Amino acid sequence: MRDIIKKIIFVLPRLLRVIAGLVFVVVLLITARDWQASERRELFWGDRGGDVAQVQQKLRQLDLYGGPVTGFYSWDTVRAVCSFQRQNKITTRGSVDEKTYVMLFKPELEGITEEGIFLLAAIIESEAAEEPYLGKVAVGAVILNRMDNARFPNTLGGVVFQPGAFESVGNGQLGRATSTESRRAAKDALAGQDPTGDALYFWNPAKPVSSWVWQRRQVAQIGNHIFAR
Repeated sequence: MRDIIKKIIFVLPRLLRVIAGLVFVVVLLITARDWQASERRELFWGDRGGDVAQVQQKLRQLDLYGGPVTGFYSWDTVRAVCSFQRQNKITTRGSVDEKTYVMLFKPELEGITEEGIFLLAAIIESEAAEEPYLGKVAVGAVILNRMDNARFPNTLGGVVFQPGAFESVGNGQLGRATSTESRRAAKDALAGQDPTGDALYFWNPAKPVSSWVWQRRQVAQIGNHIFAR
């Protein structure tokens, strides 16, 4: 009997870790479809879902949250969000509103190499060379927004070269020389400027586009481009 008890004591912590991991995966799988299809909601204590799990995971990476990633907005999650809001001089409410979410998941300039800045400037130039400066920043912001969205690759190169994502990649426009304005727009987008309101798509209505894109919720028009989520 003692040997059995010893074996249980030895195996139990490992078993609990496995169970916790399975619970996390199940939570994400159950809620992924709803999270991807719906607009982002403000998160409060008591909420559940994959978006809550995403926030908890990010807070763990920032060493602000030490609890399990369960997808349940617990009081520990509230306290961690409050700590993040105080650190970033955001109104401390304990809920994840739009401003808190953008600050929490915005790409960091320090994490992008010079090659990355060049690539972002190149796609801005190829997609928005004739657009006003704000339109160039907007295109850069859409690229970065996609990196932070589960529906798209999470790297700059993955987003830019995702098959069929950008016409300029396939027709050779991506190789054109980049202007000073496009390089500045890339840096401004990386610094957090987003005149689109967190858009994920853009298109020129004067050019042929897939009919499905018109079903997206339009949030802005800058220059010749419509931006949507």
